[in-house]
Amino acid sequence: MSGEIIKLKDLPLGEVPERLKVSFYFDFKKYAFRHQDLFERPEINSVISVLEAIHPYACEWIQKSLQEKKKSSAVKELHPQDFKGRCIGDFNVYVEGGAIFEPSFIKGSLKDKKFALFVGKGSCVVGANIFLDEGDIYIGEDNIIEPGVGIKGPTIIGNKNEIRQGAYFRGDVIIGNNGTFRGEIKNGVMMDKSNFPHPSYVGDSICGYATHFGNQATTANLGIYAGIFGKKNVVIELHEKKYDIGRPKIGIILGDYSQVGCNSVSDPGVLVGPNTIFYSLCRISKGFYGPNEVVKNKPLEKGIIERSPLKI
Repeated sequence: MSGEIIKLKDLPLGEVPERLKVSFYFDFKKYAFRHQDLFERPEINSVISVLEAIHPYACEWIQKSLQEKKKSSAVKELHPQDFKGRCIGDFNVYVEGGAIFEPSFIKGSLKDKKFALFVGKGSCVVGANIFLDEGDIYIGEDNIIEPGVGIKGPTIIGNKNEIRQGAYFRGDVIIGNNGTFRGEIKNGVMMDKSNFPHPSYVGDSICGYATHFGNQATTANLGIYAGIFGKKNVVIELHEKKYDIGRPKIGIILGDYSQVGCNSVSDPGVLVGPNTIFYSLCRISKGFYGPNEVVKNKPLEKGIIERSPLKI
């Protein structure tokens, strides 16, 4: 293997390996995604480069959508004085007719810049904690957002999602339609029918159509030694070449229909092709998996555990 480390960001699209391209993981022709434009921005040369584009895309998309929604006579505008005792800072809220918005608390901006929240018709947001101090939030139609949910901007939530008590969207989050969520998500894209209904952490990750995390499955998005030796860009190996991905944080890239079983954990830099299943209790090392693969943790059969006597 060559000792040279290639900077992935600097590669022209034509020189990026197929295994690192967006199209390897997500089939937008078969499973249309409202935010496909995110993956087609001029700066995108690999599936990993999408992670850098989430923030600017979300900010731009919400602003454009808010401007369109505010023109409708069916949208009611609310201000901090409408939430006395349940808010601090400055913000705007726009609630479409047929939506229910009764938050537990709203934190607005304490600086000059003011952010906004939109809630689409049919959505029910009751008892949630809303953070509008760092970005806007867009909540689409017919969502159920339970008490105890925390949402920080910028965040986009599509339509017909169930956001369960305990979910925490930490900003730079894009959620598709018809999904279920309960864990913590940060700087991530979760496409339509994503199913993350239990406690989990998904950071700096992109999860495709109908992907799933079992209970307590989680991603590690930063190397364990970073606190001692400092943050360094992740390097991945593919076809006997090394690629510097240009960022120290990356969780999982999970292709369409792939699943991670209960209590499994992925290292930073796991890239999973479509239709791949990890059994429960897998420690998923950095690298490439799938497509169309089953990965099992069977230490008793394969002899991967160490057994030693207990000295009493």
